[in-house]
Amino acid sequence: MFAEERQRLVADRVAEVGRVSVTELAERFSVTTETVRRDLAALESAGALRRVHGGAVPAERGVTSEVSLLERQIQNLLEKHAIAEAAAELVASSRAGSVLLDAGSSTEELAERLMGTRPDGNSLVIVTNALPIADKLAADPNLNVQLLGGRIRPLTRAAVGPATVEAVERLRPDLAFVGTNGLHAAFGLSTPDAEEAGVKAAFVRCARRVVALVDHTKFGVETLVQFARLDQLDAIVTDRAPEGDVAAALAEAGVEVVEAGTP
Repeated sequence: MFAEERQRLVADRVAEVGRVSVTELAERFSVTTETVRRDLAALESAGALRRVHGGAVPAERGVTSEVSLLERQIQNLLEKHAIAEAAAELVASSRAGSVLLDAGSSTEELAERLMGTRPDGNSLVIVTNALPIADKLAADPNLNVQLLGGRIRPLTRAAVGPATVEAVERLRPDLAFVGTNGLHAAFGLSTPDAEEAGVKAAFVRCARRVVALVDHTKFGVETLVQFARLDQLDAIVTDRAPEGDVAAALAEAGVEVVEAGTP
């Protein structure tokens, strides 16, 4: 295989899965890791990807880059639907009386599936810092919906800041569902914004059981601010089971991996 053809396939792979490792590419194309690194350097120079420690990510993905909530809502829709269905089953099977929902597109999908689940009047308490989630859930009279206060961040329409963190720290919910921009074997869970990270970290500290909703494109990704170590999680719900370093790190940390089936 010529270098140009291999590099095109490498670029396609990065675009498809979101992050690739040097080792994975070397095995995939039966070349040395040095050859892969030269390919990645050439592709980075051409603007086709961005090199990171141990591999590469799409060119537009930087540690501080962040898309709007509206953009996230239309990305990986089938995967997010499946993740939300599996997460809703966790709520039902755990018989949780209180649930903390982080802001984000995956947690908003979960919120939709929690509506209408308590018709018997045995109210489920749902606490969230997300305006869209609170507005959606408020239409269900059998849910006890509580909205956390704080400064509203326009990009995510979520309450953030010291007041939000202080309010979270007074809670002890049965379950917390958090979203993340990246899940990395060494760096853990991260997000580009420090205030969002502060709230997410408080969610992780306060809940009896912490579950991260993570589609496969987030595996191996590091963004600017860490908000949780892997050993602070009880489980992740994902559309595709992780492999390699991420899978090994989750297993070592004792994190349950719930793989949601996609259509």
